[in-house]
Amino acid sequence: MPRLRLLTAGESHGPGLVAILEGLPHGLAVEQAAIDLDLKRRQGGYGRGGRMKIEKDQVEVLSGLRGGKTLGSPLAMVVRNLDFASWTDVMDPFAPPSGERAKALTRPRPGHADLAGALKLGLHDARDVLERSSARSTTVRVAAGAVCKALLGACGAQIFAHVTRIGTAVAPPLSSDLDLRVARDRAEKSEVRCVDDAASAQMIEAIKDAQKAGDSLGGVVEVVCWGLVPGLGSHVEWDLRLDGRIAQALMSIQAMKGVEIGLGFQTAERRGSEVHDPIFFDEGSFFRPTNHAGGIEGGITNGEPVVVRAAMKPIPTLARPLPSVDLATKEPFDAQKERTDSCAVPAAAVVAEAALAFVLADALLDKTGGDSMDEVSRNLQAYRDALAKY
Repeated sequence: MPRLRLLTAGESHGPGLVAILEGLPHGLAVEQAAIDLDLKRRQGGYGRGGRMKIEKDQVEVLSGLRGGKTLGSPLAMVVRNLDFASWTDVMDPFAPPSGERAKALTRPRPGHADLAGALKLGLHDARDVLERSSARSTTVRVAAGAVCKALLGACGAQIFAHVTRIGTAVAPPLSSDLDLRVARDRAEKSEVRCVDDAASAQMIEAIKDAQKAGDSLGGVVEVVCWGLVPGLGSHVEWDLRLDGRIAQALMSIQAMKGVEIGLGFQTAERRGSEVHDPIFFDEGSFFRPTNHAGGIEGGITNGEPVVVRAAMKPIPTLARPLPSVDLATKEPFDAQKERTDSCAVPAAAVVAEAALAFVLADALLDKTGGDSMDEVSRNLQAYRDALAKY
């Protein structure tokens, strides 16, 4: 059973977004500034649309925290939607929709949940679907991820995400001798969250070209976590395998269409001798000169950095809409146009970072147990001591 549980609620243009994170130990230090910083990171990146100029995302903690430390009870957080003030005629929780803007959204956008959700619910108005399926909901996943990053940090692990591709612009792989903290700093300074300066410039030009064409671009993000102990996860059941849980978490992010760990799909074209990481032992510990496995073998962390990539499709709402069909009349029309980004890959990297942090924090607590951070720390140190004597 997972130790951590996360529930989120809220609509894109509703009053706000809510997250309830359950299972945190007592005594974890949490900083509001750290959560707000990640919320700001999610809003940034070249190619973002007008919505980000409206929202000033900040977290409000409703329960589970006292004096900057967790109580061990559910942590409830809310992020208010400032844009709701302009959408009350459409999204008021009690008053019926009214006015010109409140007309039914009947022209589904190809690539979005509009049509599939309308068919599922028997609707001729896709607004009830798109409001919840919108990537705006990732806001509170990032807030929860920031708390999970605090837990990982307290246990000696660090995590960061960066962009490796936007359209056809591709960054070179991270050098094996590059300090990951340096790579993280470089990514944070880039408008597209890319470690490589030349690739960053190419990505920005690719986004500009797509914007001129009224189009959108997707890409690939990579998340790296280092400092984890080996032994997180399990090999005994399919739903306990850490790689499977990671894949599900990242694939659940809106617009993600593929996930790979380590070499990923490249393993299908290489021989075994080119894929598997040799094992050595020196100075009291096992190590590998390569990390093709991405830090996970048999559904379990092996002590190397966990390396995960996710492929994001282009945003489906286009400035030049694709052909669609009216849900009510069945007449052909161009798809409905909603305010949108031309590229949200840099923002998706922050969301992917939060998603991976949640899964790894859960796996860490599953391994250590403990109702308080003191107990978690003692149990983790005892495990490290046992590994040192192996």
